[in-house]
Amino acid sequence: MTTTSLAGLPLSVLDLAPILAGHTPADTFRNSLDLAQHAEQWGYKRFWLAEHHNMASIASSATSILIGHIASGTKSIRVGSGGIMLPNHAPLVIAEQFGTLATLFPDRIDLGLGRAPGTDQVTAMALRRDARGSANDFPENVQELQLYLSAENRTGRVRAVPGEGLDIPIWLLGSSTYSAQLAGMLGLPFAFASHFAPTYLHEALRLYRSSFRPSEQLQEPYPMACINVIAADTDAQAEQLATSFYTFALGIIRGTSAPLQPPVESMNGRWSDMEEAAVRQMMTYVFIGGPEKIARQLAAFADKTQVKELMVVSHIYDPAARLRSYEILAELKGSLQTSAEVANVQLA
Repeated sequence: MTTTSLAGLPLSVLDLAPILAGHTPADTFRNSLDLAQHAEQWGYKRFWLAEHHNMASIASSATSILIGHIASGTKSIRVGSGGIMLPNHAPLVIAEQFGTLATLFPDRIDLGLGRAPGTDQVTAMALRRDARGSANDFPENVQELQLYLSAENRTGRVRAVPGEGLDIPIWLLGSSTYSAQLAGMLGLPFAFASHFAPTYLHEALRLYRSSFRPSEQLQEPYPMACINVIAADTDAQAEQLATSFYTFALGIIRGTSAPLQPPVESMNGRWSDMEEAAVRQMMTYVFIGGPEKIARQLAAFADKTQVKELMVVSHIYDPAARLRSYEILAELKGSLQTSAEVANVQLA
C-alpha cells in the first residue's frame, strides 16, 4: 500500500464523548452532535460511540440513547457502537434496542460488540446484578444476539420486536487476540482497539485473517484499526494540544478519572519517568503533528497493517481544535484522491 492508496481507505470517527473540565455532559452531547454533522459533511463513513461507566471523563454510558441522538441529527453517516459491552447486558435487550434504532434509521446503524465491562469490577457487578455472568459467556451471547436478529427466529418463543430480520451489521471489537479469532470464526468484521492497547495489534490481525470463514454477513475479512490522531496546522500546535491526551492517559495509568483537561505548556514535573514510559507505550499508535507529518505516519501505518478502514479518536480539549483535527484528515484524504485521479487520467 502506498501513500496514494490511503486515499481509498475509509475514515471513521470514534467519539468517547469526553466531558471537558469546566463543562457538563450536556455540553458533551452538543459537541458530539456538532462533530458528527461535520464528519458527515467531510465524508467520514461511520460515527461510533463507546460504552463506559463510572468515569468522570466520559458521558456515553447510555450508549444506545446517544446513538439515537446522533443519528437523528445527521442524515447519511453510519452511527453505531464502538462498542456495546455485551457482558453488561442481556442479548435480547441489545437486540431490541438496536432493532429500534435500525427501524428508526434504516441502513445506518452498526452494532459493535466488546467483551470487556467498560468499567471497574464493582461497577460491572452493579450493572449486571448477576455474579454468574462473565466475559467467558461472550461467544454464546454473540450467537444468541445473532439469533434474535435473524429472520429465522420468527417461530422462536423469544423474539426481538423490532429487530428480527433487520440487516444490522455486527462487528466484534477487541484489544487482544480473543475477539479477533472469534470474529474470524463467525465471519464478522473486526475492529482492533490499538488506540489504547497496541501490544497485540499485528498478531490479532494475523489471527483474524487466518481464522476467517465466510458468512452471510461477510465474504472476506474486513479488519479495522482504531488509532489516536491529534492533527493541527503545525507540528508545534499539535504537540501542545496533545498534552490533554497525555494527562488523560496518565489518569488511566494512575487509576483515576477526571474530566479532560486543557492543554499545558509542558508535561515536565507532571509525571514520573516510569509513568511517562507507560503512557508512551500506550501511545504506540498515536499520531501527532501537522498535515505532512500525519500523512506520512498514517500511510506507513496503513501499509504495515493492510487494514480496510481507519477509525480515529482525538482527545482534544477545545471543540474547535478537535473539529480542525478531523478536517485536516479529510483534507489529506481529499488531496490524495485528487492526485490519484490526475495520475489515472495521465496514465490513460
